[in-house]
Amino acid sequence: MKSSVYNKLKSQAEKVAWITFFWILVSLTQFIRGYITLIQFNCTIEEMNAMVYLTGSLITGLVAGLIGGSSIVFFWENWLRTKPYGRALLSMALSFTLIFTVVALISGLFFNAGQLGVSLFSEELWKAQWAQFFSFGQIFVYLSWMSVVIITLVALSVNDKYGPGVFKSFILGEYFHPKREERIFMFLDLRGSTTIAEKLGEEKYFSLLKDLFTDATPAILNSKGQIYQYVGDEIVISWEMDSGTKNSNCLQCFFDIKQRLLDKAKYYLDKYDGLIPQFKAGLHYGNAMVGEIGVVKRDIVYSGDVLNTTARIQSKCNELGKDILLSKYLLEKLEPLPKPFKSIALGKLQLRGKQESVMLYTV
Repeated sequence: MKSSVYNKLKSQAEKVAWITFFWILVSLTQFIRGYITLIQFNCTIEEMNAMVYLTGSLITGLVAGLIGGSSIVFFWENWLRTKPYGRALLSMALSFTLIFTVVALISGLFFNAGQLGVSLFSEELWKAQWAQFFSFGQIFVYLSWMSVVIITLVALSVNDKYGPGVFKSFILGEYFHPKREERIFMFLDLRGSTTIAEKLGEEKYFSLLKDLFTDATPAILNSKGQIYQYVGDEIVISWEMDSGTKNSNCLQCFFDIKQRLLDKAKYYLDKYDGLIPQFKAGLHYGNAMVGEIGVVKRDIVYSGDVLNTTARIQSKCNELGKDILLSKYLLEKLEPLPKPFKSIALGKLQLRGKQESVMLYTV
């Protein structure tokens, strides 16, 4: 649990840092553009203290990045994931307006105090501040920064679409040519899905899957996992070896999801006719070919025996009466297991379609 919290906070801090960095660049670009415009129009710049404006621009980007970036990562991003986009964007616009007002007042007072050479309590300073605040230029800046925020949110949404880390690889073309990678895979499947679907009906069953996938996602992200595919009532999750083996993140992910469903047991009981859903999972690792496939709807696809074997391991959960199964090959990569995990050997089992038996364990 501690590793999940640490991973979550680290991931959020990294996002805020990147947003702050790019917003500082935006603010610096605005300063340079304005400064060049003054030179092109032969404006008198001797009386203008360029360093005051430059410092003020950097402070604007820093303050906006830290406040706005934190708001996006800790509030707006989650809102966009769980609410209709229209309502989420309206909430974002109102919150941004409030934040912009605070940032504009702080940066404006710094600018005007530096240019006028007066204290913060000067009446002259505050008159200049309000005149600047409602000027056409300030409105233009407001609309510009609103665009920056929207672009940031769109970028985060696209990143969610492809999965953390995958979007960057997609943009950089890392998988344009297929390559081999060593990865961990988990096939996470809803127990008794056929019976549940017949009991609930199509519409309510779809609502159940939506709730389940929403509740499972934080644990996946916090464990540094990537959602590879949704296949009906199944989630296929993948980890890079370093991310998945560190603190046994791939195992922690399953138990965090299990705990989340237990915490929300009353919600599921009330909404889904006395049902408390449970997942079963199979885990394995190995080499997989990964690359871009498609022309109109391009995607990054994994292929290889490791996926087939993982699916077969997961299919043994019902037969063995276990919630989670993993191969000996993966267990050896995870050992020694951190507390409170303890592996239990189940013996060598023949998997469907496989010639060699595989030693399986549960935790």
